[in-house]
Amino acid sequence: MIVAAPTEGRRAAEQRGRLAETLAALWLGLKGYRVVARRYKSPVGEIDLIMKRGSVLAFVEVKSRNDATSAAYAVTPQGRQRIVRAAESYIARHPEALALTLRFDLVLMVPGRLPQHLPDSFGADR
Repeated sequence: MIVAAPTEGRRAAEQRGRLAETLAALWLGLKGYRVVARRYKSPVGEIDLIMKRGSVLAFVEVKSRNDATSAAYAVTPQGRQRIVRAAESYIARHPEALALTLRFDLVLMVPGRLPQHLPDSFGADR
């Protein structure tokens, strides 16, 4: 099987995404969160950041766009489902997480602005 090399645009988008995730992790770190996992991959999906603060374990999706509205709407219903399934996979591997308050957060990254953290933005039942 031959796999095509990523295009220049795809590589640039990947680098921007990694930078956005790093900045989001730093921003949340300033708010007292600590990184549990970055780019957590499971067979059913990926979670950008898993962060913990006190008794809260947050599964964080980071979106970087030219404006906050576009960033917020970039998380589609299908994307939310994949994140929830990936979180379920994480919990199955780390059952101690069930003792914590589990939450799904968004961090919106817009050029020239501070990151916007939206705690408890979506969940398995919404």
